[in-house]
Amino acid sequence: MKIHVNNTTKVVLSLLLASAIMWWMYRGTAWEDVQRAVNTEMRWKWMVLSMPFGILAQVFRATRWQQMLQAMGKRVRLSTCVNAIFLSYASSLAVPRIGEFLRCGTLKRWEGIPFSEGVGTVVSERVLDMAIILLLTLITVATQIPVFSDFMTQTGMSLTSMIGGFTTMGYVVTAVCGVVAIATLWLLARRLQLTQHASRVAKGMLTGMLSVRGVRHPGIFVFYSLGIWVAYFLHFYLTFYCFDYTENLGPLPALVAFMVGCFAVLVPTPNGAGSWHFAVKTVLVLYGVAGSQGAMFVLIVHTLQTLLVVVLGLLAMGWLAFTKKRN
Repeated sequence: MKIHVNNTTKVVLSLLLASAIMWWMYRGTAWEDVQRAVNTEMRWKWMVLSMPFGILAQVFRATRWQQMLQAMGKRVRLSTCVNAIFLSYASSLAVPRIGEFLRCGTLKRWEGIPFSEGVGTVVSERVLDMAIILLLTLITVATQIPVFSDFMTQTGMSLTSMIGGFTTMGYVVTAVCGVVAIATLWLLARRLQLTQHASRVAKGMLTGMLSVRGVRHPGIFVFYSLGIWVAYFLHFYLTFYCFDYTENLGPLPALVAFMVGCFAVLVPTPNGAGSWHFAVKTVLVLYGVAGSQGAMFVLIVHTLQTLLVVVLGLLAMGWLAFTKKRN
């Protein structure tokens, strides 16, 4: 009962946080403008072209996961891994962070893989992904320093004036998102420590975490690991060509917005709703996009990409319903 209440509280708080940020960002928006942007101003062909890369990123993740499981001596069907990934992303829209546990539960139910070993591979995945994100962040910062310097020189702006453009509420939203993200990481670390008191579970998790050392084809493993993030970036970047005010920004500003968005989704809201909107819009404004246009961009892009996640989750549920379970 206590666990149920705690989980319900977390879901409610995440929804309230997302709703508060979304309300603040779009409180003065005329929804007729959104409808007009979708119907007449947006180039749908670029949005359609971006969608396969969102699917490809998840397929790459599933294939890499299968490699890690095979390194542990587990025979797992690729279709189960793909559907587990699809389902995990869709379920996280309702309950943030639950997807990682659901994919391990799916693997146990359909493939007979111990839950603890599945969790271990997921932890190993996340460590690897974080290393890649940090590397990309360093590259992004290094390449954009000259850009920011030239921009400030040409416009006569300074870092102080840019920061001064933030409203009081903007500072509040940034601070709240930062505190929530740090608190979430702390709670996850604490939960992991508590879980490790059970020796059997800890052993299974350790086996899963070390699985990356025994992959049969390291080159292919690296290809999938990098391919995940290249596909995610293209899934995002191609949407820049949907609108006149973002199509000429180029790949580097898109990379900055992409990396900032990656950190924004650490805030436990459904699919980063609210926090991702605010972070990406802020980056677009720094590159000269009007605030209202930036808000319109993130609203439309995030909504359509979220719908893709929902569709993939529903397809995964249907596929798994007709998949034979293994003992």
